[in-house]
Amino acid sequence: MSAPALHVGYLVNIYPAVSQTFIRREILALERCGARVTRFALRGWNDVLPDEDDRIEQAQTIYVLQRGALKLAAEIVLQFFTSPLQLLRAFALALRLARASDRSVAVHLAYLAEACFLRRRATELKLDHLHAHFATNPAAVGLLTRTLGGPPFSFTAHGSDIMDRPAQVGLAEKVGGASFGAAVCSFGRNQIFRWIPTALWDKVKVVRCGLEPGYGAGSTPPKARQRAIVCVGRLAPEKGQLLLIQAICRMKTRGIRVEATLVGDGPLRGEIERSIAASNLLDQVRLTGSLDAAGVRRELLAARALVVSSLSEGLPIVIMEAMAHRRPVIAPFLAGIPELVSSERTGWLYPASDIDALCCAIQACLDATEHQLAVMGDEACRQVWLSHDVDVQARNLLELMMNSAVG
Repeated sequence: MSAPALHVGYLVNIYPAVSQTFIRREILALERCGARVTRFALRGWNDVLPDEDDRIEQAQTIYVLQRGALKLAAEIVLQFFTSPLQLLRAFALALRLARASDRSVAVHLAYLAEACFLRRRATELKLDHLHAHFATNPAAVGLLTRTLGGPPFSFTAHGSDIMDRPAQVGLAEKVGGASFGAAVCSFGRNQIFRWIPTALWDKVKVVRCGLEPGYGAGSTPPKARQRAIVCVGRLAPEKGQLLLIQAICRMKTRGIRVEATLVGDGPLRGEIERSIAASNLLDQVRLTGSLDAAGVRRELLAARALVVSSLSEGLPIVIMEAMAHRRPVIAPFLAGIPELVSSERTGWLYPASDIDALCCAIQACLDATEHQLAVMGDEACRQVWLSHDVDVQARNLLELMMNSAVG
């Protein structure tokens, strides 16, 4: 008789979200591997979800904050009457996390209430393991859930959650209390190592994000007539789209016309629109807003190359998607990007924030022959599948979870 399927709870701050298809892919891959997955999110996506697959996920997700403040407070009372010592330990942990954080004690007490709810639901659902995505508040709530008597817990760290404010997120506490921590690239693991005792290093693994089987199948390399570049990402300061606008403007002053499409939306959209207008680039730069997966694929296939202009990253999923579609990538020497993109083999790397270097990289892309683009595109596709098959990565993740459940 085969062993029963591992029942895993997945905990995310906002789920589903247009920028987090990688979590959906991972969950579905775990289910293909035989795991049962219950989705939890602290809150939902407020805007319309353009992707039907995300809307399906939304219907399956349990939203913690939908219960309201009074019901969550009642969860603390219930925990007090059932397991007062565990609640006391979790309360002390919440205070320690608050001291290391830029968020108040009140916020961490809210995390404790959320954890009380999750601990109760984990018991009712007979969860074998709880996995959180991002090392910020989801990992904090997961750790508190474990402290309250919940199932073994782990988390995946990505980019800004460990690089922008690492000292404030209590990484040592989270890794110490987890069965394991996962980083999506070797650079990410290196960043975690900086903030935890060496005795905990063995608990941090690399589990990469990936693409589902068949993604990009049938894509052909760009043709010589395809001259436009595409940038895909949330319109936010850390994504650096304003640097790209400056680079396109600088190339225009040199008599070089660059056409670009920016896919995504976010808080910086107004400033980006004003910058485009002020630079007289309205006929060269197009903004599409948020697109579903099919729309992103369509824009990637219409482009000569993907350009990444980020100031802070882990390893962007869109780079994997572009490479699977045989598109070369223009990207900064930043975080985990050089682990996948090789300069002049699968794209062009440039020093982050260096506008002149970005201009040179775009120029090299525009100067590349159709044959060169084809060779780079084929190599890009080969490279991405060597380490970013989501089914392979999900099996690795599931094995780590199963070992923790047995332990």
